[in-house]
Amino acid sequence: MSASEWRLSFGANLIAPRRTKFRVWAPTQRTLSVVIEGRLHLPMARRDEGWFEVEADCGAGTRYRYLLEDGTAVPDPAARAQSGDVHGQSVVIDPCSYRWRNRNWRGRAWHEAVFYELHVGVLGGFDGVARELSRLADLGVTAIELMPIAEFPGSRNWGYDGVLLFSPECSYGSPDQLKSLIDAAHDRGLMIFLDVVYNHFGPDGNYLHMYAPEMFRTDIATPWGSAIDFRRNEVRRFFIENALYWLIEYRFDGLRLDAVHAIPEPDWLDEMAAEVRRAVGRERQVHLVLENDDNAASHLSRDFSAQWNDDGHHVLHLLLTGERDGYYGDYANNPAARLALCLKEGFIYQGERSPYRHGKPRGTRSADLPPTAFVLFLQNHDQIGNRALGERLTVLADPAALEAAIALQMLCPQIPLMFMGEEQASRTQFLFFTDHNQDLAKAVREGRRREFASFSPRSDPDYLGRIPDPNSPATFEHSRPVADALLGAQRERLYKQLLMLRETEIIPRLDGTRALDARAVGPAAVVAEWQMGDDSLLVIGANLGTSAVVIPQPPGKLLFASSRDAGAAAQNGTLEPYSTVVFLKTT
Repeated sequence: MSASEWRLSFGANLIAPRRTKFRVWAPTQRTLSVVIEGRLHLPMARRDEGWFEVEADCGAGTRYRYLLEDGTAVPDPAARAQSGDVHGQSVVIDPCSYRWRNRNWRGRAWHEAVFYELHVGVLGGFDGVARELSRLADLGVTAIELMPIAEFPGSRNWGYDGVLLFSPECSYGSPDQLKSLIDAAHDRGLMIFLDVVYNHFGPDGNYLHMYAPEMFRTDIATPWGSAIDFRRNEVRRFFIENALYWLIEYRFDGLRLDAVHAIPEPDWLDEMAAEVRRAVGRERQVHLVLENDDNAASHLSRDFSAQWNDDGHHVLHLLLTGERDGYYGDYANNPAARLALCLKEGFIYQGERSPYRHGKPRGTRSADLPPTAFVLFLQNHDQIGNRALGERLTVLADPAALEAAIALQMLCPQIPLMFMGEEQASRTQFLFFTDHNQDLAKAVREGRRREFASFSPRSDPDYLGRIPDPNSPATFEHSRPVADALLGAQRERLYKQLLMLRETEIIPRLDGTRALDARAVGPAAVVAEWQMGDDSLLVIGANLGTSAVVIPQPPGKLLFASSRDAGAAAQNGTLEPYSTVVFLKTT
């Protein structure tokens, strides 16, 4: 389905070059008007189930608001663009005006994905990201993932405070600039994904409570605000259409759905995914990825391509840093065996009780899923930015151990994801930043310091005072990645070497791959084996510890070793400290 063949049931839709139909769901309102360009007030007809609609003689570029019964002017919750911030006027957009260059782009196969997650604002907006694409394609990246871009309050935000989910953040650029970025990615053979938030709305600029409180649950809440009421058909449709909007009008290649464990009705996820498959059609390869702390494998055997593998990150982080606070404590008992389980079956928690979650069972069986159902990462926006001081692994882990983990991540059959700056060994912080009003900024600042009070080390009495103010512009500026002067070029060469090997030796064999075995061979060392889709045998040994360990003599040819000595030692049955070796036996 193309942009010209479908229409949103919400918002402002052009029905002729100079005529627009406005439609909004406002069930608590008896009367409603649309105010065009701040002057023309048009009463809207009330339809069944709380819908209001009207047609007006206006076209693309028209600015408008809805006027509630009490005189409050609000933006369109389905606005395709905003004039100014979340409190400003919405703008009518012609979704077919952009002239796509890559009209025949059909996407890429999922098993070819190598993700690069980035923050659009930190890299200079949509045009700034476009300037990075050639370098990333040359590195071996095949998929760009944008952190959320839905309109949020102010100009600095991670994006998870979005309130106008159909409107690209105006501080990043125009809708056409976003489409140009997507075109530029496709020019280079890159897929481009969008992170979307369907579990809550941000705290500032969300007017839905005033005219559509039925959008929200009153009996439960998320950690970030009111839970969305997916029991209502209008609500389910709003979010399904949002997913389709990004995939059809903007031609994104896929979506990453944030924290879906905070969606109370998980059946909606499968309904949405099935609708995406039906609407997009077989002619395009579109992929849906979950973040789901519940480790629910059932979604991954249906219409979702994969899930972020938080288990894999947590055990690798523990092995690299020794940190055992918070959820890392769930992986402290025999971490090498837990890493082996991750490599063999994906999830580590498959129904076992989680001490961090007060002994509650977490997860379901995942052994039947292919390795490509899991996205494996060493860092992402959460795992850096949700630390009090935003430290990267470059300042927390030994460089040699980190490079061994990078090799394991990039050459194992799970789908790899890196976070911006990793490829250049950036040591800059990635911090939590906002641009809220004064009262909300104070609440966020104080709340963040309360959150980390229990982590304050006794040796650092000024720890809480050193937590950056999220609302300070300097916090945003300090979050820009910068290549490390000593290790940056070397680390980039390593990634390029590993991704070239993945492209030539792993990806062509990846479809149909299944894990055979994985086992701990030391306190921080594992050996894992996979039967690849062409029946070849892939064997990876990774030792993130400080002592050598004995391993069985690997079969096949040596595909990669962290060093010449590590390769020779592995062929003689020893896995050196801080090393990864990869062998491939072809049939």
